[in-house]
Order: sequence, then structure tokens, then C-alpha cells
Amino acid sequence: MVSGAFHDALYVAPAAMIFVPCRHGISHNETEDIEPRHAAAGAETLLQCALAAA
Repeated sequence: MVSGAFHDALYVAPAAMIFVPCRHGISHNETEDIEPRHAAAGAETLLQCALAAA
């Protein structure tokens, strides 16, 4: 998925971001929260990407 959410990754090449859904669609806010299963899925994605790159 292409996203305009570059943050600091815009200045690091190559870079990728892993997105997980936020509860009630709230992000970039102090009430932002995610389901533990979504955090685990994001961590698994990061692990698999790191292993593939190694």
C-alpha cells in the first residue's frame, strides 16, 4: 500500500513502514491503541522481513 505517511523514513533509503489498525480508527493521538493480536502480526511481519533481508 502506498502511503503519504513518510515521517523520518522519507530521508532513509530504502525504507518501509508496517501499519497496523488502530482501535476506532484513532491514530496520532494520546488515545491511540491497538489490539494485541495486531501488534503481534506487525511484529511477525517485521521479523519475516528482517529474516528475508538477512
